[in-house]
Amino acid sequence: MRFIHELSPETQSVLRRCYKYSQYHRVGQRAHCILLSFQGMITNELMKVFDVDRLTIYNWFNAWEMRRLPGLYDQKGRGRPP
Repeated sequence: MRFIHELSPETQSVLRRCYKYSQYHRVGQRAHCILLSFQGMITNELMKVFDVDRLTIYNWFNAWEMRRLPGLYDQKGRGRPP
């Protein structure tokens, strides 16, 4: 099992605001996932809640662990070019 550990109260507050008020659905979804993992929800449950596969959850965790808040956002160059 993999969980997110060590979130300060300030970081939790920022993640809650991202979850509730972000203009980007994916950012809110990722912030919510990080919070739920910190609260002890296991990966299988997160997969069901967000309707994604295990690899996606792990990618979200990796991005969070490497870049913190900027890791919630899609990187430039993703998707079809304009």
